[in-house]
Amino acid sequence: MSPQKISETVNRRTFFARSSTGIGSAALCSLLAHESEARERDQREPLTHFAPRARRVIYLFMSGGPSQIDLFDHKPLLTKENGKPIPAELIKNHKFAMIKTAQPLIKGSPYMFRPHGESGNVLSDLLPHTARVADEMAIIRSVYTDTFNHDPAVMMMNTGTVRFGRPSMGSWLSYGLGSENKDLPAFVVLASGVNTNQPLLEAYWGSGFLPSQYQGVQFRNKGQAVLYVRNPPGIDRATRREMLDLINASNRAHLADVGDPEILTRIKQYEMAYRMQMSVPELTDLTREPDHVHAAYGTEPGKISFANNCLLARRLIERGVRFVQLYHKGWDSHTKLESDHQRQCQQTDLPIAALLEDLRRSGLLEDTLVLWGGEFGRTPISQGAGADYGRDHHPYGFTMWMAGGGVKAGTTYGMTDDFGYFATENPVHVNDVHATVLHLLGIDHMQLTFRLRGRDFRLTDIQGKVVKPLLG
Repeated sequence: MSPQKISETVNRRTFFARSSTGIGSAALCSLLAHESEARERDQREPLTHFAPRARRVIYLFMSGGPSQIDLFDHKPLLTKENGKPIPAELIKNHKFAMIKTAQPLIKGSPYMFRPHGESGNVLSDLLPHTARVADEMAIIRSVYTDTFNHDPAVMMMNTGTVRFGRPSMGSWLSYGLGSENKDLPAFVVLASGVNTNQPLLEAYWGSGFLPSQYQGVQFRNKGQAVLYVRNPPGIDRATRREMLDLINASNRAHLADVGDPEILTRIKQYEMAYRMQMSVPELTDLTREPDHVHAAYGTEPGKISFANNCLLARRLIERGVRFVQLYHKGWDSHTKLESDHQRQCQQTDLPIAALLEDLRRSGLLEDTLVLWGGEFGRTPISQGAGADYGRDHHPYGFTMWMAGGGVKAGTTYGMTDDFGYFATENPVHVNDVHATVLHLLGIDHMQLTFRLRGRDFRLTDIQGKVVKPLLG
């Protein structure tokens, strides 16, 4: 065939029409390779790069942004300068979420701060019960993040980036480490707190571009623990088994035809749901706990509460769940900060102390990492005036803490300036927190990756370093 004839035959439209099948096949092969890798990972030992100090995580997420100024970061200068304008050079070119005043006023904390335990870790009087476990905690006073708005900041804290569509930390750990219990998900989410206009988005515990089997599963402690797992009236367990066998046979035939890896994930999820019908009711029945445990946590079975979720978190990790995340809403105190934070602390202080003491007593704290924090902190300046004052969002220097799981207990790391504004000594970026959590679980954060569109993605994106002084 002459060059001219070839040119006429294989034009641009013909080329794309004929090559589309090949391109599609290449893309499918790529997807199947990732699914095959994930499937193999489920069947082998956890993907660790060195000896882990922790085997599981309980993440206590204080949704809305707790005030480090009123809980963990004592600043006497704020009390001394209370009511005066904050130095202009300190806030130069800074934006606030809600404060519009040209010269915002300094606001000291009304609470007393005291050292506790042998470590001398300093906590506010708002946390009398947490103070009992001060020697278990590594308090990080110098955390900073990249944004001051809720949704991107929560996304950043959970996925390592402000952009939607990335896997959450729990999903990365499920992908890398798998589950220790085939009858329960590796990643469970529990929610409590007051209803606010700040929603909890499922993307916060989503699997992003990882196979969907690694996404978090939300448990509820009122009504059905997991929606739609219970059989409807008239369907017994044997009938359900027959239905699943038929559905799965159809799905496997479809998988053989089209090769979509999500079909395999769907088959796995159906089987997991079937097994959860037996495992979840016993797990979530808090009435099985003795009275002294309920007294210690402040739990009331059948109610939605942070206390119930703390007790349920202990029961989950006892049964091999890899990552349990508790969201407690209501910390976004733009007004009425004192009453709001008193309410929040009354709901969380006792159960957090009870959880750490319970884990220590059972020996689980040794290899369970407990992480506490919100998406950012709150400003050392007031929003509003009088008894109804609040504090605005503050990403430049706030507090998180860790306990158990190989953490250097009884320490305080990092520092903000005298006004509590900037992280000045040993600043810790959110990605550094993630890198440290992964390290404690035996994972090199730069090696836990997933290849997508020609790039290796990871939880810490393109940065992050392990904070070695936090390691025990």
